[in-house]
Amino acid sequence: MLKRLSMSHALICLPAALLATALVPAAASAAVVQVGQTKTPLTAPACPKGTSTSSCKIVLERTTAIQTKSDGASSPTVIKQSGWIVAFTVGLSHLSSNAKTVHNLLHGLDTAYGGVPMLALTVLEPGAKNTYTVQSQSGNYHLIPFLGQVLTEPLSLPPTFSAFTALPVKRGDVLALTVPTWAPILTYNLSTSQFAYSQSRTRDCGSAAATQTAQTKVGSSTAYGCAYTGTRVQYSATEVTNVPYPKHYDH
Repeated sequence: MLKRLSMSHALICLPAALLATALVPAAASAAVVQVGQTKTPLTAPACPKGTSTSSCKIVLERTTAIQTKSDGASSPTVIKQSGWIVAFTVGLSHLSSNAKTVHNLLHGLDTAYGGVPMLALTVLEPGAKNTYTVQSQSGNYHLIPFLGQVLTEPLSLPPTFSAFTALPVKRGDVLALTVPTWAPILTYNLSTSQFAYSQSRTRDCGSAAATQTAQTKVGSSTAYGCAYTGTRVQYSATEVTNVPYPKHYDH
């Protein structure tokens, strides 16, 4: 289990990459790839113009989410080559430009969904019938201090953050975002043919989860039966891929 950090409207990108790279023989070079990032940069979500706060749908509640299409690219969060996830990035909404409104929203959302906004990065193994099993997961990151931000550089992080522990991944795994309470990380009203994501539940897809549906335990499996088009979950991750031994080499 990874160390817990604090963060919000933001994300995490830590120097574990340096360690992972240092372990690679000098004769080889590991590739650093962005998983989930497509041509449209991550951003801090905002309510569409003319939308009231009560009608805004930027909050994800008590579920695990997989981005299944971004900028028309299918399965953008599927791992193409085994390696290590050394960092991840999240864009989080500021909720409102009015401080009093933000205060009221935080109180209402905390009460409705069982606590302060938190999220974790989750590595899933796909199975039959759209079922996924948790292989590993980061600790929970607390989001309130960072609402309205997208942080991707280690030096941008507060010194109180603990280091992100690298997560092993293999080809075919899927990266998801787990929200045990709530998190303002959705951008919607996008092209329905270009963006889509799924949640770890199969019932009442048109409303917030009535109970906890997030995958929070390693080894747990569940079906992803709620799919949503025209929406992007604002997350991506940085992977350092494994370097295979050459077929022939000098001892």
